[in-house]
Amino acid sequence: MTSITANELKTKGISAIEALLEHQPEAVISVRGKDRFVVMEIEHYHYLRECELDAALAETRADLSSGRFVRESPEEHLKRLDQLK
Repeated sequence: MTSITANELKTKGISAIEALLEHQPEAVISVRGKDRFVVMEIEHYHYLRECELDAALAETRADLSSGRFVRESPEEHLKRLDQLK
């Protein structure tokens, strides 16, 4: 993944990011030689969020089908959480 420095971003502006995004889905911005930020088109961000939600749903379904869940009232749940501290 190619990155752009913070100084390049200051001098070239958004056009530097757009140039990177023409060839890859994310652009990394480095500050003082360390990768710090990732920039992407909003459509790609929405796609990644949808993938996260799909994975969470699949994990939840797997937990339910294998019996890895607790059925309890809100009060019982809060009490159990307090005991975990």
